[in-house]
Parts: sequence; structure tokens; C-alpha cells
Amino acid sequence: MGTPVSTIRNLGPAMEAAFARSGIHSAEELRALGPDAAYARLLENGHRPHFIGYYVLVMGLQGRRWNDCKGAEKAALRRKFDALKAAKHDKGRSDLEAALDAIGVVEKRR
Repeated sequence: MGTPVSTIRNLGPAMEAAFARSGIHSAEELRALGPDAAYARLLENGHRPHFIGYYVLVMGLQGRRWNDCKGAEKAALRRKFDALKAAKHDKGRSDLEAALDAIGVVEKRR
């Protein structure tokens, strides 16, 4: 079975459950995939993209606190996150829909 995902710094039960739904059941599997492939797997399995969740994962896999991510490093991670999101989540959406999602506008429920 392996070591629980929640043993990785910054990752708790919610992320462990999300990874399990995406077929990643151990810390060893997560480390082997790396942050980009693992986060892409989350997106492929319906997880809503969230930048903080991505950089928390990156920092955790490096054994660092989530709030160590600052400045140029954070900007570089944002670019990687945006590329992952565009490749896995934004397919079939218009530029307007993607822009509205980026600023936090959500569809009105009827």
C-alpha cells in the first residue's frame, strides 16, 4: 500500500482523498510522478484548479512549508500552473470563459 499521501508536508486528508480519487494512493507514487504530473492527474479527474493547492503540493514535495513560496519562485510556479490548467482544464472553453474564471466570476445558478 505505501505511505499515506498525508504524511507529505502541507498535504492533509482532503488532498489525500483527492489524489486517491485520481488513482494516486501513496506518498511514494506522488513523489515518483512529481508535482506537475500529479496535479495534471487531479485536473484530469475533475479536481477544480487552484493555484494555492498547486504550490502547496510543490513545496510539500520539497519538504518546505507552503508559505516559503514567494517572489520570483512563486511567479514561475504560477506560469507552470497556468500552463497545466490550460492544457488539462480549459479545453473547449472560450477566452471569455477562461478570463472570467481567472478573476473568480462564476456562472449564475438557475
